[in-house]
Amino acid sequence: MALSKKQSGVFKGMSTAMLTSILVIAMAIVFDPFNYHLISHESERLSVLGLSLILPTLILIASIGRLAKLRFFSSEDIDGSGLTSGTNDAIILQSLLQNTLEQLVIAFGVYTASCLLMPSAWLSVVPVCSLLFAIGRGCFFIGYSHGAPARAFGFALTFYSTVVLFLVLLGYLLTRLMS
Repeated sequence: MALSKKQSGVFKGMSTAMLTSILVIAMAIVFDPFNYHLISHESERLSVLGLSLILPTLILIASIGRLAKLRFFSSEDIDGSGLTSGTNDAIILQSLLQNTLEQLVIAFGVYTASCLLMPSAWLSVVPVCSLLFAIGRGCFFIGYSHGAPARAFGFALTFYSTVVLFLVLLGYLLTRLMS
């Protein structure tokens, strides 16, 4: 089965994001850019977690704010999506907000588990993934209204950076369990 032009564009965006995620995460583990190998206390791990959640949380706040602002200044949208069908702009912003919330829930769990369970020398990967999350969301927001191929990289960078981190964590835990 041949891929349509849109499918091909989505595949390219997703593949590029997957490769980017793998390479950046591997480099963060190998080079430990924040020197987290020096961490020895649980409270320092929690600080890494707190710092790593700032960007994704800020993006969620901005997403909520963008929709709230639109609704406030739109007589058609001010009653909210539960009481109106919503304008196209409100529907798009609601979709961006919903997807960001979904991505943040996954990231929150993975970042938390990673900060608590991974070796301290690997912890630089968590704030690096937070940065990838922010870059991914920015690309997703910019590309969203231009269709699936234009938003694929942003969606996938947000998602795959979290998934690859999760797989790294699982691999570490399985290796530890088997040894």
